[in-house]
Amino acid sequence: MIWSYRHLLRIDFRVIPVLIALLFVSLITISAYSTDGSPDALEGSFFTPAVNRQIKGVLLGIGAFIFFAGFDYNKLREWTWLLYILMLFFLVGLFFTDSIQRVHRWYRLPLIGMNFQPSEYAKLVVVIALSWFLERRSNQTQSVSTAFFALLIVAIPFALILKQPDLGTALVLFPISLVMFYFGDIHPWVLKTMSTLAICILVLVALIFAGIVSHEQIRPHATKVLKAYQFDRLDPNTHHQKAAATSIAIGGLTGKGWRNSEYASGGWLPEAYTDSVFPAFAEEFGFAGSLFVIILFYALLYFSFQVTAVASTHFGRLLSAGITVYLAMHILVNIGMMCGLLPITGVPLVLISYGGTSILSTMTALGILQSIYSRRFMF
Repeated sequence: MIWSYRHLLRIDFRVIPVLIALLFVSLITISAYSTDGSPDALEGSFFTPAVNRQIKGVLLGIGAFIFFAGFDYNKLREWTWLLYILMLFFLVGLFFTDSIQRVHRWYRLPLIGMNFQPSEYAKLVVVIALSWFLERRSNQTQSVSTAFFALLIVAIPFALILKQPDLGTALVLFPISLVMFYFGDIHPWVLKTMSTLAICILVLVALIFAGIVSHEQIRPHATKVLKAYQFDRLDPNTHHQKAAATSIAIGGLTGKGWRNSEYASGGWLPEAYTDSVFPAFAEEFGFAGSLFVIILFYALLYFSFQVTAVASTHFGRLLSAGITVYLAMHILVNIGMMCGLLPITGVPLVLISYGGTSILSTMTALGILQSIYSRRFMF
C-alpha cells in the first residue's frame, strides 16, 4: 500500500513538539521584523503580510509532512529518475525567466502569492537519487564507474545551482554527498579526495576569519577560481558580518523583548527575517532564547540520526543519512556564518527563515524521515 494512515500512529512523536516550537519561533520573529517600523505597525496585528505568507507555507508543509509520513518511502525508488529529470528541467528553466533581485533562483507563483525555489528541492532530490543509485550498485560500490556516476548525479545540479548564482546552496550538496558516499561505501580514493578538499577549504576559511591570513593578500589567487563578488563574501569585516555579531551582542543574556529591538528593526541588520533570522531573534530573546533554539535543533538532529540507526533497508539508511546531513548543514552553516565563523552565503535557517519553499521542502524531508521510522520493523 502506497499510503496508510496506520503508519502515522507509528511515527516518532517526540519530533512533533520540536517542530511546533521551531515554527512558532519563525512566526514571532517574522512578525517582529516584517513591519514597516512605524509605531502603529508595532502596536498592530501579529499577522503581518509576511506572517500570513509564511503561515501558508507552514500549512502546506504540515500537509506535506503528514502525506510523506504515511507514504511508503520505498516507492520513491520507482520515481527517482522522473524526479531527477523534473529537477533539472526546473533548474534549467530558471535561466529563461525574469531575474528576481538580479539572480535566477525563483519562479513567481502569483495564484498562491509565493515564489518557488527549485534549488531547495534539488538537494532533497539529489539525496533520493544517490540513495537509489548506491543501493542498486551495492555490489559494485568500489568500482570506478560507480564513483563516476555518483559524482555525476551531484555535479549536474551543483553546476546549475552555482550558475544561478547560489554558492551557498550548491556547497551544501558537498557534505551531503560526502556522507552518503561514506554510507554507500564508495571507493576510498573518492572519500579521501573530497575530505581533503573540504578540510583545506575549512582551514583556509578559518585562517581568514581568525585574521591569520589576510583576505586581500590571497585575492589575486582566489579570484582565478571564484568571481570577485563570491570572494568578497570571505571578508570577515563586511557590514553584514559585523551587523550580525552586533545584533547578537546587543541581545545580551535575556534580550530586549519581542518587538523591542532597535538595531535589527532599525534596518541595520540585512535580511533580518530571512538569512539573518538567528541574530534578529537573538537580539530580542538574548542568549537564553538562542540556547533554546539550539537545543531544539539538537533534538531534531538527534531524532533524525536515530532514524538512520533503525532503518530496515539500505535505501532507507542512505536516504535518512542524506536528509539528516541536509538539515544539519543548513543549521550549522547559517548559525556559523551569523556568529562570524563562516562567510555569509545565503543559506536559510531551516524551519525558521522566511520562505515558503524552504518550509515545504524541509517538512517534506522530515515526513520522509518519519516514513522510514514508522516502517523500521518491516522486512
